[in-house]
Amino acid sequence: MAPKKAKKKAAEASSNVFSMFEQAQIQEFKEAFTIMDQNRDGFIDKNDLRDTFCALGRLNVGNDELDEMLKMAPGPINFTIFLSMFGEKLKGTDPEETIINAFKIFDPEGQGVLKGEDIKYYIMSQADKFTEAEVEDMFTNFPLDVAGNLDYKNLCYVITHGEDKEAE
Repeated sequence: MAPKKAKKKAAEASSNVFSMFEQAQIQEFKEAFTIMDQNRDGFIDKNDLRDTFCALGRLNVGNDELDEMLKMAPGPINFTIFLSMFGEKLKGTDPEETIINAFKIFDPEGQGVLKGEDIKYYIMSQADKFTEAEVEDMFTNFPLDVAGNLDYKNLCYVITHGEDKEAE
């Protein structure tokens, strides 16, 4: 392929990734990228990943694990690659409305919450069964309210947007 055509294809690919997200989402990804790019060279490398894990309290990350993470990228991880990797991960996510409608099967009154014990029973006994540890992890990330209910509308928002509605 001629150099001009290769540059044009690369430019088209990078511009497409920016059209996958809203401007506010791109800004949030940029902030995350900047935090992870510890040495401020415009790329996330093994040392940046190690430093990021350390900042999050995980001090014993092995080289093999970091190498596996870096292999997921098609090349050096600059912001465009970082954004396209997130785009690839999110591409298979159903729209928020579809996920909410799935939860509504268990919430015929449309209250927006499900009893924690009920949802635990269903996800541990149906289809791709969760383990007790996975359920506890979910409830750690999406705590039940004081009445023991899961706010599934907020959970759906986080799944599709990556942040808590209340945090906005």
